[in-house]
Amino acid sequence: MIRSTVLAGLAASTLFLSTPASALSRSDWATASDIGAVGLGVVAVGGPVLGNDWPGAWQAGGSILVGGGIAMGLKEVVHERRPDGSDNKSFPSGHTAISFSAAATMHRRYGWEVGLPATLVAAFVGVARVKADKHHWYDVAAGAAIGEISGMLITQPFDDNVRLVPWGDSHGGGVSASLRY
Repeated sequence: MIRSTVLAGLAASTLFLSTPASALSRSDWATASDIGAVGLGVVAVGGPVLGNDWPGAWQAGGSILVGGGIAMGLKEVVHERRPDGSDNKSFPSGHTAISFSAAATMHRRYGWEVGLPATLVAAFVGVARVKADKHHWYDVAAGAAIGEISGMLITQPFDDNVRLVPWGDSHGGGVSASLRY
């Protein structure tokens, strides 16, 4: 159920990216990369929410925040000029880091059937950032590595047989576990 929900979201987000590549201007590439990055983030968090996999949603959100946060922090330290000359925040690509965080989370949580299409969309986002003249190839490669690592380290594989549910109220909190075998 969850895999099909996530796959449907991926399919819907790729419909927005179906314009022929030869017809795209730099601003079109930038818009396509925005749609791809946001779409992957929404699917990575929204798919588990719709499938009632709250730990998966939290892990996806966490990996996206960590990957994006590391990329944004590095932009403040490494002052690499963008190819279009707009500013000195080219390295690493935040769009690519966020996209690969989402894709790696989906891959680790739900398997290659979900991870492969998500990774292809993430790779498209990276190519689009270069085509939009917003990043050098190495900015995108670094963003992809950051995202992939954050997604893989933060996300646990989905297991229907084990459920850990955090809870809390005004008197305390804890984690409830249920096992099925």
